[in-house]
Amino acid sequence: MPTPPQRTPIQGPAFIRLLASLTSAPLAAGDASLSGHLSEWLDWTRAVALSKALDARLSANDVAPSAFTGGAAPEECARVRAVLVKAIHAMAEPGWTPQRNAVSAPKDDPLAPVEFPQFRERYRDLQQSMQAEVGRLRGHLRDLLAAGSVDMARLAEVDAVMEMTLTPREHALLGSVPALLGEHFERLRDAALDSRDPPHPSTPTPEDAPWLDRFRHDMGDVLLAELDIRFQPVEGLLTVLRNQ
Repeated sequence: MPTPPQRTPIQGPAFIRLLASLTSAPLAAGDASLSGHLSEWLDWTRAVALSKALDARLSANDVAPSAFTGGAAPEECARVRAVLVKAIHAMAEPGWTPQRNAVSAPKDDPLAPVEFPQFRERYRDLQQSMQAEVGRLRGHLRDLLAAGSVDMARLAEVDAVMEMTLTPREHALLGSVPALLGEHFERLRDAALDSRDPPHPSTPTPEDAPWLDRFRHDMGDVLLAELDIRFQPVEGLLTVLRNQ
């Protein structure tokens, strides 16, 4: 049996490395710096807003005089993250299958095979939950920062501009992940069908098939890695609050 060609290790966050391990397509190595990417993503209006936030010279009169009230912020962020992690783990459990609907399969057809659209819908639901919860936490943490020192208020303003600037790009990039998982689903399914003797491609897929359990596990790992990426701004703001 020929040995498959070795792929060049992918550098970057765990999320990128994990996605690279699930695809058979060659990945081009990125050579642009972070500042180079930002220059492509920032239009002139956002660039001006960011520059103003970075160069702002706020006075004490521009900052709310109330003291920090962020004692419960770490607990709330941890609670939200734990709820999201629990939902991801539940989806990755062996034998778990999303409720069938008109997009995936008729509810009155218990023998219908398990198809990827069922998982794609659940993945997107969890993505929306992550985006909504992270946005809520991020806004709350900025409010706490804005109620502090002049420097903290400036940081809150910078973070607000960065969120408005990068969120559309983030949404577009992360929105492409389900398509990669769909290709992974099909490769695992096709390999399982090819291994049958003789092959029976028309036979419904058992919901506890080994390859399907592996897919659930892989999908859960990708979601957990995406959660880490989405929570990075929250963790950064929390670190600033803890150090005050």
